[in-house]
Amino acid sequence: MKIMKLETFANEFVGFVRLTGEDGSQGWGQVSTYNSDITAQVLHRQIAPWALGRDTDDLERLMGEIPEREHKFPGSYLRRAMAGLDTAVWDWRGKQAGKPVTELLGGSAGKIRAYGSSMVRDISPEDEAARLARLRDEKGFDAFKFRIARENGHDQDEWPGRTEAIVPAVRAAVGGDVALLVDANSGYSAAKAIEVGKMLEQNGVEHFEEPCPYWLMDETKKVSDTLTLDVTGGEQDCDLQHWKRMIDMRAVDIIQPDILYLGGMHRTKMVAEMGAQAGLPCTPHCANLSMVTLFTMHLLRAIPNAGKYLEFSIEGDNVYPWQRDLFVECPYGIDAGHATVTDAPGWGVEINPEWLAKSSYQASEVSA
Repeated sequence: MKIMKLETFANEFVGFVRLTGEDGSQGWGQVSTYNSDITAQVLHRQIAPWALGRDTDDLERLMGEIPEREHKFPGSYLRRAMAGLDTAVWDWRGKQAGKPVTELLGGSAGKIRAYGSSMVRDISPEDEAARLARLRDEKGFDAFKFRIARENGHDQDEWPGRTEAIVPAVRAAVGGDVALLVDANSGYSAAKAIEVGKMLEQNGVEHFEEPCPYWLMDETKKVSDTLTLDVTGGEQDCDLQHWKRMIDMRAVDIIQPDILYLGGMHRTKMVAEMGAQAGLPCTPHCANLSMVTLFTMHLLRAIPNAGKYLEFSIEGDNVYPWQRDLFVECPYGIDAGHATVTDAPGWGVEINPEWLAKSSYQASEVSA
């Protein structure tokens, strides 16, 4: 089926893509969150010219061709825009087949264990510990991730002593049976990350995310080589050769591609397959409740090296007000600590028409 039209509906924070085929059939996808209005412009300028008129069966070839056609633009925005095309095609394919995307990928509908993911640092150790304990009881989460260090902090904490206080506070509040994960967001040098990591190990933390500046893979490898807990990373990385180097050198113990930052499902599957060949689990990054978490749910039900968890943001409209009213019916729910991939065709979600009407609209289509 030829791709005849690509439309974007975007604001600063989130942007959706509607693909229309020559018979009027449609699929919905999403460009990456954050500066999505800019990414939508990239889609129309640098993605649509190569995709319009091509067959939906050409997606995998297009994901290789577009970076070559746009070789002077090797960075993040191009990949964030490619994700909009890719995810819209997958929805179209699922709807045509009457199957969920995960089934097209070789998986099946069903449940996925989730960890509750905190996105904030401006919360006291006591308040964070109490919040996570409450969510354990209300939602059944048996795993949580919270923030340590200062983002890109050069060995500084969000405020002095916060990290040393929050780790034991959370452990005491949620108990020994709950898995703990932490995210340093590129906060430490290797030496400081190792020092902090030993404290994490003493408190039973099992996952240490992005301990060092993510672009310094040699520093991250020093940490993963030294500590016994799992050092993880990769959310920011959108270049496949960089991923190959990262996996070949075993800079991390668990890979964490983000489907929208990387360029869509096809490219993320490629990274997951690299990880599987190296024996590394894949626990993708999906830190908000736009469609990215839904995409990740479908992927995790299909790949052989799926990690233990789905990342599931616990932040609501107070932190991310732009998440409000995106969908006709929210596709997310946590029951006994698990999310569910349904057997609805495609992504199984409907974008809220009222939200679409308020967004910034652009269209590219095949000329008559």
